[in-house]
Amino acid sequence: MVNRFTTAQSTVAMRRWRPAAIVTLAAMAALTALTADAAARQARPAPPTEATAPREAGEPIMAIVSIKSQQVTFYDSEGWILRAPVSTGTTGRETPAGVFAVIEKDKDHHSSLYDDAWMPNMQRITWNGVALHGGPLPGYAASHGCVRMPYDFAEKLFDKTWIGMRVIISPNDAAPVEFSHPALFVPNAAAVAAAPVRAETLAHEAEEAAKTADEAKKAAATAARETASLAASVRKLEWLKTRADAGLAFADKRLAAAKTDQAKAQAEEQKQKAALKAAEAGTQLDTAKADAKSKLDAAAAAKEAAKAAQTKKADTAKAASEAKLALEPVSVYISRATQKLYVRRNTHKQWPDGGEVFDATIEVPVTIRNHDKPIGTHVFTAMARNDAGLRWTAVTIDDGDDAKDALDRITIPQDVLDRIAPTAAPRSSIIISDEPLSRETNYRTEFVAVLNNQPQGGFITRQPTVDVPIASGNDWGNDGFGFFFQRNWNSQPGYTRPRAGQYYQRMQPPGW
Repeated sequence: MVNRFTTAQSTVAMRRWRPAAIVTLAAMAALTALTADAAARQARPAPPTEATAPREAGEPIMAIVSIKSQQVTFYDSEGWILRAPVSTGTTGRETPAGVFAVIEKDKDHHSSLYDDAWMPNMQRITWNGVALHGGPLPGYAASHGCVRMPYDFAEKLFDKTWIGMRVIISPNDAAPVEFSHPALFVPNAAAVAAAPVRAETLAHEAEEAAKTADEAKKAAATAARETASLAASVRKLEWLKTRADAGLAFADKRLAAAKTDQAKAQAEEQKQKAALKAAEAGTQLDTAKADAKSKLDAAAAAKEAAKAAQTKKADTAKAASEAKLALEPVSVYISRATQKLYVRRNTHKQWPDGGEVFDATIEVPVTIRNHDKPIGTHVFTAMARNDAGLRWTAVTIDDGDDAKDALDRITIPQDVLDRIAPTAAPRSSIIISDEPLSRETNYRTEFVAVLNNQPQGGFITRQPTVDVPIASGNDWGNDGFGFFFQRNWNSQPGYTRPRAGQYYQRMQPPGW
């Protein structure tokens, strides 16, 4: 009975206090939720927004896309100038992290891969379909691999950028930092000052050499035609001389066979005529042969002159091309994977199917100390001239050495330095990476290199580029291009890493 009463009392008490307890518990739960939400808001960074630097902006030199923060930042020689939120590739179609450059611009682009999708103010960074362009921003990664920017931002930016502008896509937040190192290019002030005049002088010499070569070629062709007709004339005179000699021999036989004085007189007369005819034929033949020899010698000399003129034309064209390229920023890529150094400069020659042609005449082995040890991916950029020559920054986007240690491990061949350092200009760059160059690096790109330790979904799911022309000779300095057609997705044997689906193929021999 006691137990039952006690239980009944407890039950009554609980019924009496239940509403208050519920209110208290609800209040506590609400307070806990508010505290947790406040803590979450405090821990979670604010979403990126558009921003413009509070100063007059210069020409953009590079763009850095942070996949982590879903933000793009553009930099000029003095620092950041524009920021905006972006939407990169969704899971399975991730935007590839790595080093790229703007290779084509299209104000009103429609995708050939995704149902004619509108991609306004498109700035292409690979020919297999990765680009920066205006698009919807849901606040998270949602594209098929491109970098979507706000529509107005993309439109405002479009006319400010240039073909060859560096685009760095980083898995995490990254920014350029001031940097100096003895291995960075130091231009020669005298060479920089003389470069424009030298380029103009060599261009004039190349033009004159081309005219001379054309004239020499025409003269050699004319001489060859004349010697061909002379040879036919000499053959005809040789035949006439042979007939005249035969007639003289026949007259000799008639004279020897003559029995009477009258027959002998007639035979003698015929012999004299035949001898005169043979002599005239001989004289004509000798004269023709002498004339032919003189013209044959002249034709041979014209041919040699044409050959020498063509050689001079090629040499002066190459020198003029290099002098003109010396006025352009130079980009160098050093790959630990291939143990090679590659050089690119924009020729500004338009390609009919889009983009501009990049010179690629330098590709040489390079020495990397401890080449079996990761070196990371680092982009060194000459931002502007200063009293020391150039002011540099460094951007690191992949684990490995720090930027200084990475440069310490590199030995650039002296002949390469002699060729490109004296006239190195702002916007020049040196890229050091563990990665090989992507197969997307071709005649219409600067450099394309992807980080193989990051997802590449939006890169590797695109259709292969087919039947693209690859340079077959050192013709970059001439008006024409030496290309043969070849599929651009044949992998290069040798260095292999997980997901390393695209390897650069050599396009032309070094122009040394």
